[in-house]
Amino acid sequence: MNAEELHAGQTMTPAEEEQDSAQPAPKLSREEIVETLKKLVEGPVEEVKEEVDELKQAYYKQKKLEIEEAKSAFVAAGNPESDFVPAPDELEETLKSLLSVFREKKAEYTASLEKQKEENLARKQQILDEMKAITADSDNINKQYTRFQELQQAFKEPCELPSSAVSGLWKSFQACVENFYDLLKINKELRDYDFKKNLEQKTALCEAAEALLTNDDVVSAFKQLQLLHDEWRVIGPVAKELREELWNRFKDASTEVNKRYQSFFEARKEVERKNEEAKTALCEEIEAIDMNALTSFAQWDEATKHVLDLQSRWKTLGFASRKMNNVLFERFRKTCDEFFARKAEYFKAVKERMAANLEKKKALCEKAEALKDSTDWKATTDIYVALQKEWKTIGPVAKKHSDAIWKRFVSACDYFFAQKNSQLASTRQVEQENLEKKREIIARLKAIDESVEPDEAIKTVRELMAQWNTIGYVPFKEKDKIYKEYQAQLDILFARLNMNETRNRLSNFSATVQQMADGNHDKLYRERERLLRMYDQKKTELQTYENNVGFLNISSKKSSGLLKEMERKMQKIREEMQLIEQKVQLIDKNL
Repeated sequence: MNAEELHAGQTMTPAEEEQDSAQPAPKLSREEIVETLKKLVEGPVEEVKEEVDELKQAYYKQKKLEIEEAKSAFVAAGNPESDFVPAPDELEETLKSLLSVFREKKAEYTASLEKQKEENLARKQQILDEMKAITADSDNINKQYTRFQELQQAFKEPCELPSSAVSGLWKSFQACVENFYDLLKINKELRDYDFKKNLEQKTALCEAAEALLTNDDVVSAFKQLQLLHDEWRVIGPVAKELREELWNRFKDASTEVNKRYQSFFEARKEVERKNEEAKTALCEEIEAIDMNALTSFAQWDEATKHVLDLQSRWKTLGFASRKMNNVLFERFRKTCDEFFARKAEYFKAVKERMAANLEKKKALCEKAEALKDSTDWKATTDIYVALQKEWKTIGPVAKKHSDAIWKRFVSACDYFFAQKNSQLASTRQVEQENLEKKREIIARLKAIDESVEPDEAIKTVRELMAQWNTIGYVPFKEKDKIYKEYQAQLDILFARLNMNETRNRLSNFSATVQQMADGNHDKLYRERERLLRMYDQKKTELQTYENNVGFLNISSKKSSGLLKEMERKMQKIREEMQLIEQKVQLIDKNL
């Protein structure tokens, strides 16, 4: 083996180191990782150190992922990110304890290994020095053949050496061996036997290297090639005329394996570049969401679906370049965290408004429930209408309270109006009966014949008037009509029977006042207010007539007739005002 062969065997590259470090640990839970570590730390350090490192990385990656998922769920539930506190990790203390034990063992092993390497180097250097001494003694070289073979075999025995000394040591060894065989003057059969044996071994290595070109696992093929180079290095030389050809065959196969390995990493870099572009696009897409424009539950829900979809798409992408992967992840996660924090703030504010709305609606429910047994139908109805209007101005409450609070309010309203409708239905029936009674009285008044003696007729009229006053309310829409019809018939009878209309009206009103006084005084107050308003209206009407009289020309015949008509109307108004005053006095006596 020449110097070129030695250099070609050193085929480890940065790409290989990256690949080795990127090999993932088995997909285990954190508990399984710790249990596996417990077993591994009891084993030989040199056999388990790489697996221990992989398990350590896998544990913290898994822990980080679990924390991120817990935080996302915490924020998605409407909590502020600043309140999130990761759960205590008691398992991590066990992990750290195991790793501490392993580090101590590893430190001991490393120290022992370094010491052993130095001892091995010194021993091999002694062997090499003796081999050089034999080669230098050309006169006795044939006698030393057996010893040289023993030294050569002893040198080849595998052992750990300081990495800085390996290359130079093996170069010296190969040079010494080649020099020995070049100088060795033994019989050609013995030398050719060694060359033949070495040729067979190196040919097998060439075939093995060429077979690696068909291995689909490029990384595995590359690692196996390193082992083949280690074997090539310890095999002795072949015939001088075959050395270059055989080495070129092995080197060419190695070059192709290395090219495939490099192509693999170049392809991986292209995939990482595409992943970087895709992740950058996702970052830009989520950053384009205008959170200030989200002002309703529906809008936030729609935006949340969008963000979750982006997160799902993110998870389908592989790694970007080592330089950008963490940068892009932090950028994407930052916007996600901001989105869910803003969403939590919005939902918190809405919940507070809904809680305030709920308290307002509870207050309305309490008012409605307090009034539901009231029998002051008109006043209470007005209050209920006002409560219902106020209810409409209050915003929504939480869905879990919405139906219950609405049913509570409606139940109180429905109960009152059901009671009112029931009462009014009964009242309407009574009012209809009263209407029929009053119509019957009007009919009886109309039936008083002119042939009846005046005193008898007056007595009958007074009795019918008394009966009229005992009859209660009639339907509101019929009230004025039936009263005018009744009053008109009385006016006819008063005129025919020479009865004092004012006195009879006052007598009729007196009976009505007495009925009111026996009941609710509120009716008397309302009637008194009604009469005072009527008095003011009559007074205004009288003033208008009096003002108009001043504009008439009494010298004309037409104006004279109009003046008499206006004076008649003014007199009638004065009489009506006088009657109103007397009615007010009657009410005051009964209050």
